[in-house]
Amino acid sequence: MDTLIWASAGLLAAFLGAGLWLRRRRRAGAERALAHSLAACRALLGLIAAFQQHRGMSSALLAGDRSFASPLAGKAREIDAVLPALTAVADAEADTPHPCLTLNDLALFRHRWGRLCETLPGLSVEQSIAQHSALIAQLLQWLAALGEARLEPLFDGRRARDTARNYASRLPALTECLGQARALGLSVAARGGCSAVARVRLMFLVARAENLLAQASSRAAPGRRADDAAAAVQAMAQMVKTRLLARSGVGVPAQVVFEVASRAVDAVFAWADEAGEQVSQARHASPQPLATAWPA
Repeated sequence: MDTLIWASAGLLAAFLGAGLWLRRRRRAGAERALAHSLAACRALLGLIAAFQQHRGMSSALLAGDRSFASPLAGKAREIDAVLPALTAVADAEADTPHPCLTLNDLALFRHRWGRLCETLPGLSVEQSIAQHSALIAQLLQWLAALGEARLEPLFDGRRARDTARNYASRLPALTECLGQARALGLSVAARGGCSAVARVRLMFLVARAENLLAQASSRAAPGRRADDAAAAVQAMAQMVKTRLLARSGVGVPAQVVFEVASRAVDAVFAWADEAGEQVSQARHASPQPLATAWPA
């Protein structure tokens, strides 16, 4: 009888030990998956910011403001230096059943970027904005896919999932809306006049930015950067409404448009950085070792 009891106790201890080992292994895998996913998202966010800045500078230059020529060339070099970081992301995604980004996707993207740089001097402002925006839309698509497939499954709480979606989807979309308004506003300020088409587009972008800001704010954890971003976006919206779209005409130089708009975009990116930190903290505080999305 004693032998049976001791044998049962040994089996129970072995079972509990195996369960503890498996739990720790799953948690470690989830931590690695989170680190990989956040690194991929940071790389994409950095590229989105750089492409948006390149688009804005291109708009001002093509509209006649030569002061942006040197900064534009520097921004292109910055993009070329950062793009290779996506190769590691595509390599990691290749090991998943449903990759969010492939090496073929990346090769095509780099070809389109190179072609844009070659043809940029001969483009109109509108063509430049359209081609830049198409590239940025692709980056945003990859980022949102990574957030949905690689970040959100690591959490079971609604607040953490909302923060992850703010980080990889809502806030990047807001930066793009502001970035488009910056590019168009720069061309309007450089020309000293606003066409009817540009007016309608700017009004739409401002309204959409305010709507996206409200969506992200309603799902955000309290934070100083969220408040700073809201104030900067509102300041940019006010500038567009009162100094670019005023009935009396354009009353603001291109450099001021760039500075005010860039402060708004940068503030939203800073908010996204804070959301990324909150995602990481939420995962570390989670008691459940959820399934990993990337190979451990």
